[in-house]
Amino acid sequence: MNKQRGFDLKILTLATVVATLLGMFWLTTGTARGQIQEYVAPRLSGTSNPDLSGIWQAFTTANWDIQDHGVEAGAFPRLLGVWGAQPPGQGVVEGNEIPYRPEALAKKQENLEQRLTVDLDNVNTVGDPEAKCYFPGVPRATYMPFPFQIIQSTETVVIAYQFASASRTIPLGEATEPPVDSWMGWSNGHWEGDTLVVDVTGFHDLSWFDRAGNYHSDALHVVERYTPMSPYHLMYEATIEDPKVFTGPWKISMPLYRRVEEGVRLLEFKCVDLAEEYVYGSLVDRSSSAGGAR
Repeated sequence: MNKQRGFDLKILTLATVVATLLGMFWLTTGTARGQIQEYVAPRLSGTSNPDLSGIWQAFTTANWDIQDHGVEAGAFPRLLGVWGAQPPGQGVVEGNEIPYRPEALAKKQENLEQRLTVDLDNVNTVGDPEAKCYFPGVPRATYMPFPFQIIQSTETVVIAYQFASASRTIPLGEATEPPVDSWMGWSNGHWEGDTLVVDVTGFHDLSWFDRAGNYHSDALHVVERYTPMSPYHLMYEATIEDPKVFTGPWKISMPLYRRVEEGVRLLEFKCVDLAEEYVYGSLVDRSSSAGGAR
């Protein structure tokens, strides 16, 4: 009995020492409750603004579906097995709800059912534009499974994306109007504290948000926020408005991770050549058939 009590006292003493050391570490590192230090990012030379330059990547499955989703077989499971299968994933939509108008929700479902359809009479409007190597649009370019690079100066931020070599030039000054609607929209940026805020308008209605058929109209308005969290993370948020498709604004958010491998750089993924047979292969087949019949 005395041996057991002695053993228990030793355990208690050891636990007390460990707890004391942890408490001292907690206090001396300044991370005690109420003393948490906010991360202060390095400043861009000659400015008071954080330097966001670097190669970044989102590690989510949002490109498959921006809402919560489970495993699904790919388009050709007998041919490809699990290649191309949809992985399960947690959504990036706050509240996991997109406020579609009823008629717009029906269009979203139609998009899903026809996402790999190639209609040569409507090649731009039927099927997921990603499969055809079209520019991904905003915000989809951010969470595709490819890195992108932020290049920053005192007056401009450039974002270069690996997928399809898409890019955006974001002036940090007086806002200007979009000269024409486009895939990547027209961006105007400014700083709110350490957060880069980018207001994007001037979209046409051809890009999608994901492979699940979530889409928008030419009234799309996106406000992005890039906030440094640590030397290796940015918090990305995007508020989405489109009165033609949605009953109100909604928001997505996710961390972005700095790529820190030795010698890391943005590589080219020029995919137009890779998509030509997918999009136009039936025309080649028809031409071959016609030639053989002569």
